[in-house]
Amino acid sequence: MELLHNAVRAYAWGSRTAIAELLGKEVPTPHPEAELWMGAHPGDPSRVVGPDGSRSLLEMLADDPDGQLGTPHADRWGSRLPFLLKVLAAEEPLSLQAHPSAEQAADGFAAEDAAGVPMDSPIRNYKDPSAKPELICALTEFHALAGFRDPLRTAVLLRSLDAPDFAPYAELLASQPDGDGLRALFTTLITLPQTALDMLLPQVLDACVLHVKERGEFDLECRTILELGEAYPGDAGVLAALLLNRLVLQPGEAIYLPAGNLHAYLHGTGIEILANSDNVLRCGLTPKHVNVPELMRVLDFQCGDMPVQSGAETSPGLWSYRTPCPEFELSRIEVGPSAHVRVDHSGPQVMVCTRGQARLSNGSQSLVLERGQSVWLPASDPAVVVTADVETQLFRATPGVE
Repeated sequence: MELLHNAVRAYAWGSRTAIAELLGKEVPTPHPEAELWMGAHPGDPSRVVGPDGSRSLLEMLADDPDGQLGTPHADRWGSRLPFLLKVLAAEEPLSLQAHPSAEQAADGFAAEDAAGVPMDSPIRNYKDPSAKPELICALTEFHALAGFRDPLRTAVLLRSLDAPDFAPYAELLASQPDGDGLRALFTTLITLPQTALDMLLPQVLDACVLHVKERGEFDLECRTILELGEAYPGDAGVLAALLLNRLVLQPGEAIYLPAGNLHAYLHGTGIEILANSDNVLRCGLTPKHVNVPELMRVLDFQCGDMPVQSGAETSPGLWSYRTPCPEFELSRIEVGPSAHVRVDHSGPQVMVCTRGQARLSNGSQSLVLERGQSVWLPASDPAVVVTADVETQLFRATPGVE
């Protein structure tokens, strides 16, 4: 049980306050801070802080996979930590993106290797042969686009926009309001020539302005399109965003994003847990590399409302966010005065304190975890008891339960 020193990733869409405030640093920061990484991703592994200094968690796993991960997990994952835990702080929208399944990632990785695409190339799609499912849990009110909306509802939205040149596209879905109709409309919109986009987008944006002024049924969706249109003028992703569920998560609520789910985080701070992979396929709302044909190969056109979960209380003070992923499970710990929470797992654990101050004890060792600090608990450690003098919240990452 040792503290972690974690890397902060600076991306243009990040916040100048959220992560710095969590870590107790001066705000605003000189540059946007987007993600705090906790884990053993080769791109920015955490360092484990011990009495003799700090050491890369990546090196520790390589030297002692059985002790750090537990033999069953080491047998399955080798010396690789299967999950990555993040604090994600979005001040501006992220790209419209999806992630491949394990089979798709393995095929894509092998194909790019065979084609000689360098690993650091900006046009490389597959950085590793692994899937990248993820779950985001809101720390603040969190806004996102995720998954294709029920096509019947989307047809109503599209028909409500008074944009004459857009009417044929609206009717394309209205005539086939199912997954195949969504695929046809999405493919059409995302591959429109730029000249057609430059004619169509202003009409759609004007129609969204009118919808908002008239306080129409899809006010939030239209406001989102207007914001994206201003941030990404002439981008086909703005039209594609009309097809997605628009979500507002409250603190403690989470969504799970499986392989093939098209999504874009818009604004807010959350705890994100994902398989330890870096495979992202983008189709818009970004200056980065966009590969629409490859995205279409992995995209899932199942449609309907995105399930939102608040966690199931699996033991007193501990709520788990269950997914079908073997790579990860996220838990939320709530503890206050005169209470304690017992935390145990057969595999490795990472815990981060997001509110208050926690005391962790395992019989032979104890430490205090301040807000913003995180701790590594190898599989060989005994169970930990969490106590606090004030209302305290922690999040815990572990391998999934199969």
